[in-house]
Amino acid sequence: MLFNDLFREKYRTVLVSGGDEPEYVPATKPDSFAQIIFAHGYFSSALHEISHWCIAGEHRRTLRDFGYWYCPDGRSREQQQAFEKAEIKPQALEWLFSVAAGARFHISVDNLAGNGAWDEDAFRRNVTAQANDYLEDGLPARADMFFQTLSTFYGTGADFYEAWNKDARRLMPVCSTTDTEVN
Repeated sequence: MLFNDLFREKYRTVLVSGGDEPEYVPATKPDSFAQIIFAHGYFSSALHEISHWCIAGEHRRTLRDFGYWYCPDGRSREQQQAFEKAEIKPQALEWLFSVAAGARFHISVDNLAGNGAWDEDAFRRNVTAQANDYLEDGLPARADMFFQTLSTFYGTGADFYEAWNKDARRLMPVCSTTDTEVN
């Protein structure tokens, strides 16, 4: 509801619950809507797919799944390395959206049938650093609109930084607080 109310008319895009796999389907006609389809009705899947949409440029939003190549679970080390690099920004946004919605976030290397993460500690540090950069330098425009909407709807705006710092310590316990805290 929040996403659709915010972006349906201006961006001709709607969020819909789907089945097994999330995907983005661009509009096929001038009067139709692009669809962000999230898996099994999961809140975290919706936030993750919205995150991809928020950073996709105008051209990528005309392409199915934003034109990204996706290699399923069971990736090789090289494929996993490319996956982790591509997932830093979307997972950073998803994390910020989760905290704004008062929901629990889980970093995902999404390679359970393969060799796991290429470098999970580095991936966690990179996602954390990107999220901190977004907080310090500003979120992309659509992401900021959605973030503000979530904060208002869930009433987390006043306590966001306290919740953010607590969650950053939960996900990055080996880092000192100066590495993760943002005010």
